[in-house]
Amino acid sequence: MPNYIYKARNINGTVVTGTIEAESQRSVILRLKQQHLMVISAEEEKLNPFIESLNKMSFSILNRVGLKDLVLFSRQLSTLINAGIPIVQCLNVLIDQVENKNFKNIIMNIREDIEKGVSITMAMSKHPNVFNQLYTSMVKSGESGGVLDEVLERISSYLEAVQALQRKVRAAMAYPAVVSVVAGGIVIFLLTFVIPAFKGVFDSFGAELPLPTQILINISDILRTYLPYLILLGVIVFIILRLIVTKTEKGRITFDGLCLKLPVFGALFRKISVSRFARTLGTLVRSGVSILEALEIVAKTSGNKIVELAVMGARSAIREGERITDPLRECGVFPPMVIQMVSVGEETGALDNMLMKVADYYDREVDMTVSALASLIEPLLIVVLGVVVGTIVICMYLPIFMMSSIISR
Repeated sequence: MPNYIYKARNINGTVVTGTIEAESQRSVILRLKQQHLMVISAEEEKLNPFIESLNKMSFSILNRVGLKDLVLFSRQLSTLINAGIPIVQCLNVLIDQVENKNFKNIIMNIREDIEKGVSITMAMSKHPNVFNQLYTSMVKSGESGGVLDEVLERISSYLEAVQALQRKVRAAMAYPAVVSVVAGGIVIFLLTFVIPAFKGVFDSFGAELPLPTQILINISDILRTYLPYLILLGVIVFIILRLIVTKTEKGRITFDGLCLKLPVFGALFRKISVSRFARTLGTLVRSGVSILEALEIVAKTSGNKIVELAVMGARSAIREGERITDPLRECGVFPPMVIQMVSVGEETGALDNMLMKVADYYDREVDMTVSALASLIEPLLIVVLGVVVGTIVICMYLPIFMMSSIISR
């Protein structure tokens, strides 16, 4: 809960200040009135942006509700509702089965709100970290149309597809990340432990070392002396760059644009963006969400600022009576095939079917791209690691190869 800084006047007329933890400003006022204080002001305490970012990060890690939990919850709730069981009773059954304590508490809060007469959509929307706008919008359309079980089933299928896509991305990134970390560890080990042992031997020669060897020894000395500071500097730079990318629109546009233009991974990121766009929009349209609301949700959940701007442009065009395809074509993110299929779906009234076909096609494309990247990156990383380690070894043995000329000086 947030902290509120308050200023109040007690029964003696003295002004007192302090901080209090509460759910809302109204709660603060009520609690201070119970203490016979007349509230002058009560404002939420604003944290330093850096500290606030760290707090949010730690909160999300400790209270994370994974896609697996959400998929299971949605599918089980759909089955129970389809069986004709009242929603409160359905939630009672699910509370006993959920293992995630944080998720269990959230479901209990939703049940309590529903018992008070709140709609399930409003109850879920109070927990945006778990039930995002996409989820609650689909639930709202299912609730108003009396087909909540069908919509929940669609949500489950959609989340499973998203989960599968995330696994493919992790699979593409895991191998190069592990090999890069191992390679970096080997290089640091050689520079900090092995090369200093050779340095003592070279110093005993009392002669000038070859330039490559001298450069390597200088790098080793710098690394051994300043390694903790370099690590700290790297962490600070990473955090600052992360804040710039996540907190500024210009930073996000630049970063996301670079991701789409990367020489090896750019094509993969583009296909992932197209697949996510098509599946999300198709699922929302099929669930009865209006096209304007669906496009707004797709933009916010796209995960790429370039795609978000393109989708919002399409939304503005539709609101003004234009077609959806023109702004999508102009942004340069979506391939011509996608534009054509969206155009056909728009003209025939089968936009959701066309979008789902696009999503399925690009899911297969992501599979093939991941496989191709794995087969390409594996030998490439091995070659790079071999070149780096080989260069270090050659530099260290170069004085030994030239020992006769060094001793003769």
